This record gives sequence, C-alpha cells and structure tokens, in this order.
Amino acid sequence: MTAQTLYPAERGNLRLSFEYFPPKTDEMEAQLFQTAEDLSVFCPAFMTVTYGAGGSTKTRSLTTVKRMIEEKGFANTAAHLTCVGAPKSEVDTVIDEFLSFGVRHFVALRGDPQGGIGSTYQPFPGGYESSSDLVRALRDRGDVEISVSSYPEKHPESPDVDADIDMLKRKVDAGATRALTQFFFDNDDFERYLERVRRAGIDIPIVPGILPINNLGQVQKFAGLCGASVPEVIVTRLAHLEDQPTERFKEATHIAAEQIVDLARRGVRDFHLYTMNRSPLITAVLDLVGFERADETAQSEHVALKAVAGAAA
Repeated sequence: MTAQTLYPAERGNLRLSFEYFPPKTDEMEAQLFQTAEDLSVFCPAFMTVTYGAGGSTKTRSLTTVKRMIEEKGFANTAAHLTCVGAPKSEVDTVIDEFLSFGVRHFVALRGDPQGGIGSTYQPFPGGYESSSDLVRALRDRGDVEISVSSYPEKHPESPDVDADIDMLKRKVDAGATRALTQFFFDNDDFERYLERVRRAGIDIPIVPGILPINNLGQVQKFAGLCGASVPEVIVTRLAHLEDQPTERFKEATHIAAEQIVDLARRGVRDFHLYTMNRSPLITAVLDLVGFERADETAQSEHVALKAVAGAAA
C-alpha cells in the first residue's frame, strides 16, 4: 500500500495533533516555534507541550505553553502534567498557572519514576499517587479536556495487557476524555488493543501516536525503554540507508505515510504525531498522505476560531 491510495474524500475526514517538548536553549526555542509555525498550515486540532519527569522542565513548560497561546496565537495548546516528585499543593499551583493564561486541555500523566525508566515508581509524599488521581483533580477544576496515555503494546511496568486496560478504565472513570497512545509501528497491535479496550467498555477516542523515524538507532533505544517494538521489516528498510541521508529521509517518509494510510483504511480518523520539534519529516509525511495545507486566509481564520473557543472555555 502507498500513501497515494488514500482518496481525497477520506483525507478530508482526518484530524491531526502534534506533540512538542520544551526547548533547553535559545536556539532550540527558535526551532520549536518555527516548527509549530510550519506545521500550523495543517490546522491541527490541538498541540501538546511535554512536562519532564518530576517536573524537571516545569518552568520551561509553563513558559513555552504561555508563549504558544499568548504570543503565537495557538489557543489550542494543551499542557502535559505529571504527578511525580511534587506534593499536591505544588501541582495544584502549576494547574492554576496553566489555567490563568488560557489552557483548557491537559495531558495528565503519572510520569516516569524519579530514578528513571526501569526504576521502581514511588508516589511523592503528599502528592498525587497516580494518573487517575491527577485526572480527578483536573476534572474538579471544571470544563477542561483531559487526555491521558495508553499503550498498544502494554506499559513496561504493567504485568499484562488486562492490567494496563484496567488502569486506562480508572482514568476514564475519573474523567479522562481522550487517550493518546505510545508510538507503535505495527497497526495490527493497535487494532487488537483497540478491540480489547472497547470490550472493556471504554468508549473515549483512542488516538494513535505516530513517530516518523528521524534516527533509527535512537528510536530503537527509546522503544526498548518504553515497551514498544520496531518490526524487523522497518529495520530492514532503514538500516542500510544510514549513510544515505536523502534516501533514508524518503524511506522514513513512506513508512510513516503508509502507517497513517493503513490506519485510516481501518477507520481511524485522529492522529497524534510526535514531532521531536522538527518539521521537515512531519511535513513530508503529511504531504505524501495528501493532507491539504491551509492558505493564509484559512489559516488565520482557524487560529481566530481556536482563540474564540479558548476564550469561551
């Protein structure tokens, strides 16, 4: 299957969202905002900004989200939030700060253990013990969207998929309105997972996380840490191109575009793309699938409508 087999009528039905992370330097900050500007032509339903483990990027996250909304006009920016390494009072203060400059959508996560991925998670004394507790606290704040995480190949700390889905159900019962998945590359894994989620009575949108592969080695390493897998067929397609950047870029573009097309054929309509704060590969993938770019007028109207929606929330 190739990306070109997706008909225009089907493409028009698809919705996008993008994930960014807070920059560490002025140069990275410039790259982030340029990337967000570049990708805004695809009129994403929302964009998210991550929040480091234990609040390690708290200040940068707050600053980035604030600038996204107030300076760049992206009123549909969602803020990640974790409950690791902080008492409830501190987390509540951060929530209030986000709300004060217009955030109306949160991505509520437990967060990685303070000792790093692979270490044992311990709730912070006096803090929120789990993501479902954090979801409940956000729901008590009123009319906000709350996205949470989900794992087509199981969270690495879960004993089995059933336990993982039970955890997702607790988050939904607490008030979650959407789940964004960990990245995956085998669409059969996602489809099987979705079937089990629906059988468990969970009916919120489960949005697949798509990670176009900029660097195969890095993605393999990260996949190993977070319980995801990189199929051998993808490794075979990319590994021999490590010293051919142009061909590697083209092949990575086709791999991600083919995944989106196949998911759309299976009925998926929402896609969450992990951008790594870079636009070229994301743009190439979306162009290959056939997503239309908004013209300048339509793009301005989209931003204005999002601003109105944010003000009314």
